[in-house]
Amino acid sequence: MTVDTMTPRQRWLAAMHMRPVDRLPFWPKINASYVRAQRSPFSEMTVGELHEWVGSDNHLGIPTCAREVRTRTSQQISQDNGTTRITYRTPHGDMQCVHQFDEASQSNHPMEFPVKNVDDIWRMTDFYEDTKVELHDDGVRNAKKRVKEIGEKAVTTDGIGTSPLMHWVQYLAGVEMAHHLLADYSDEVDALFDAIHRVLVEKTKILAAHSPADLIYVTENTSTTLISPRQYRRYCLRHIAEYARIARSADRNMVLHMCGHLKDLLPDLATLPVRAFEAFTSPTVGNTTLRDGRSACPDICLIGGTNAALWTQPADRIIAQIEEDLDALPHHRGLVVTSAGVMPPRCKPDTIREVGAFVRSYRANCNGQQ
Repeated sequence: MTVDTMTPRQRWLAAMHMRPVDRLPFWPKINASYVRAQRSPFSEMTVGELHEWVGSDNHLGIPTCAREVRTRTSQQISQDNGTTRITYRTPHGDMQCVHQFDEASQSNHPMEFPVKNVDDIWRMTDFYEDTKVELHDDGVRNAKKRVKEIGEKAVTTDGIGTSPLMHWVQYLAGVEMAHHLLADYSDEVDALFDAIHRVLVEKTKILAAHSPADLIYVTENTSTTLISPRQYRRYCLRHIAEYARIARSADRNMVLHMCGHLKDLLPDLATLPVRAFEAFTSPTVGNTTLRDGRSACPDICLIGGTNAALWTQPADRIIAQIEEDLDALPHHRGLVVTSAGVMPPRCKPDTIREVGAFVRSYRANCNGQQ
């Protein structure tokens, strides 16, 4: 049996920097929807209590210290019976986004996107050109307070948002319309991307200088099922590289959340000066194994290594697959074993606990050559 000599936070940060760990960090991604779907007594637990019961090395967000301000445009949010309407008001007309809350997943899902035509592209560009990012003093105080409360029990995170192309596809136009408009009005969309990018650069500079979080995230949800490798190289790569350079120059740890098909992007991802890829998802949900990632990106931490379909199997099968994938690696520095995506409710807490016990007992090789 292994004896812990590091705190969860120390273990996470060692993995971020490709340093030896006392054991592999383990973080099943348990959220409120997962807890609600379980039987008693687990359904009565808080998310934090269940993480403690299964033996997580936890990973917690903190309040952000940056805020957006505008002078001639605005964003108004209204909620009614599970429906959220976000209205973007500009001098040249308004746009509306509609989200519907889903009880089972405890999350909002887009029902209507704000950008539907070229006029909306111009309006949204106006909205972002009017957006400035500033340091939020109350946010700094709240963030520092939360970090102090968490202490060494977890690694802490903050986030700048999503790079322009992925934000466009996921939140502004939707997958189909995003690609139609990008093809038909490339110059107009490029201008919008420039405006969004400037906002994200401002936010990155503020978080790099003032956030007490251990990790700064760019929440991409990257997948070649949504965009092509060529599009990634044209847009995402250069944008993310700039955020990462800002973070690296301030000695901050930038992490990319990418939960989709990444195999065709690995040579490009290897060039980014980031610390880690999070939600690194194996087949069959993703298409990239830990060995693929380590071979292509030898000096970047990989957070994930499994997939939701695997976690619906019995514990012994999950353990066998994780063991096979870990044994295939040249070493185990720069590795955090997680469920990659959110833990499927069908996987019972007892299963997570049993798999976690295996991961914690696995004899990690931190001395092998990259």
